[in-house]
Amino acid sequence: MPFLPSPVYQVVFMERVRAHVYVSGKVQGVCFRYETCINANRYGIKGWVRNLGDNKVEAVFEGNKAAVQEVVKWCYRGPQWAWVKDVDVIWEEYQGQFSSFSTR
Repeated sequence: MPFLPSPVYQVVFMERVRAHVYVSGKVQGVCFRYETCINANRYGIKGWVRNLGDNKVEAVFEGNKAAVQEVVKWCYRGPQWAWVKDVDVIWEEYQGQFSSFSTR
């Protein structure tokens, strides 16, 4: 008989979330967007990342909860050349509006 995951397993590991993230510090001109894309794609995250006029980086991540949490956790350190001062995370309802991850 094949192994079938329990319904609890499916709910816990397949929950989809959306995180709207603002990162401040020395986060522009240090490959932050580029490496965010790499990490998002590694975890199968959909959404986007962009620089803001106030020297922050803004991103929206959608996907599996555990994967989104890993990419958000990475934002607290960023690429090796970045200095992250603060990360504001707004957890929102999953919308499923993206087909890939992009830089804006």
